[in-house]
Amino acid sequence: MTARARQAAAARTRGAAGGRTRRAAAHPRRPAAALAALGALALAAAAPAGAANPVEPGGARTGPVEFPTHCVPPQEAGLPPADGTTTALITVDNPRPRVGDTVTVTYRVTATTAVNPLDTELPADTLTPAGKVVLGGAQPGGITVTGPRKNDPVDARAGFAAFAMTGTFTVTRPGEITLAPGDYTLHTSHLMELDTPCTVDRAHPAPVSGRLTAAEAPGVNARAIALATPAGRPGAKVHVVGAGFTPGAAVSVAGRAGTAETADRATATADERGVLQAELAVTDPATTGVVAYEGAGWTEEAGAGPAAYTVTDAAPLPPGSQKVGVTVEPGGLTMTQAGEEIALSPVPYGQGGTARGRIRPVTVKDARGGPAGWTLTGRLTDFTGPAGGRIDGAGLRWTPSCTTKDGSPSTCVPGTPGPVGADGATLAGTPDAALVGGEFTVGADVDLTVPPYTAPGAYAALLTLTLS
Repeated sequence: MTARARQAAAARTRGAAGGRTRRAAAHPRRPAAALAALGALALAAAAPAGAANPVEPGGARTGPVEFPTHCVPPQEAGLPPADGTTTALITVDNPRPRVGDTVTVTYRVTATTAVNPLDTELPADTLTPAGKVVLGGAQPGGITVTGPRKNDPVDARAGFAAFAMTGTFTVTRPGEITLAPGDYTLHTSHLMELDTPCTVDRAHPAPVSGRLTAAEAPGVNARAIALATPAGRPGAKVHVVGAGFTPGAAVSVAGRAGTAETADRATATADERGVLQAELAVTDPATTGVVAYEGAGWTEEAGAGPAAYTVTDAAPLPPGSQKVGVTVEPGGLTMTQAGEEIALSPVPYGQGGTARGRIRPVTVKDARGGPAGWTLTGRLTDFTGPAGGRIDGAGLRWTPSCTTKDGSPSTCVPGTPGPVGADGATLAGTPDAALVGGEFTVGADVDLTVPPYTAPGAYAALLTLTLS
């Protein structure tokens, strides 16, 4: 073989070897593609977990959380303490309340290391949970939560199934408020009364599980007006005095019939103290009241009144006749109550529960004769007891009732059932109308949630009713 032939053969050999090398190097790309596909599957499988525990602004998470707990069985069980993990979720009924609103919180435990302390089956509806929710952020503090006496049967020494506890708190500050799980106790009442307390590891507190953002409460409207005279002939001018208006604001003064304005109207400017002085000529015989307001129309937030006003008849008398008249003097808005104490049913120590009762009947008499209705509200302090013991006043709820005496022009409307607390709630009222008044009997059934193991003794709170 010539030198040229040998070179050509060597080139063919190198080319063939190089081709085999390139084909062999291509095969590892297949496993690489397979790994990429597996990675995509893993991300897709992980996505639902992220959806159940969403990322909030700033990277914080809300949703189910896990945290270390130390559960101590009752001494009678003869079991050692159990250290493990609790899984829980905290939710609220209103994630965007205003200051003054009452928020209901639910603390749901889906997994716990606590077990049935008995060596026999625990029957249904013999487990009562109670615990704490830790508040943070704009309103640090704590909430007592309790659950109903409800459970499925639990085998001897077996773990407890999921359970839920609820409680309420009143928003006092605007901003973001965080909620984290706290300690809880499982009380069983079969054969004997036993408690299994589970405490959160103080070195590793439970992470935040729920959040809400509270807004400022609407401002209080301090505007008010008064009339120099309650009646006059058509065309007579009535002097209107007001206070609480925005200094320098343009204020409309108008006649009113029921909830509609009449043709009577005037304008004035509030002085640097927010005081209003105006003269309103009342010519429309339909006018039964006078209102004043800032802005384009009357609103509860920027208005005052109505103040009652009556247009008297000025028609000329026929010859030889005499006009016989009588004046119905307007009265006041008053209330009386039957007694000063409300007795609630007792609650056993340890178990806690609901104390029930009924407020003393309140009689409201409205003899003003104008177009303005009335509102009866209540505020409640916390309950205080022996040795500094306290029960949160927000744990008392009422279901108002109201009856109207026959012949009354107005109809009494009871307030919405719910908590009372320090921020107050409406017990009853009547709406504005062309003619209001009457006699009404107001009451309410009340129930107070007493946490388990509240110190024994007599507790008392003050319920203040305000009629306006």
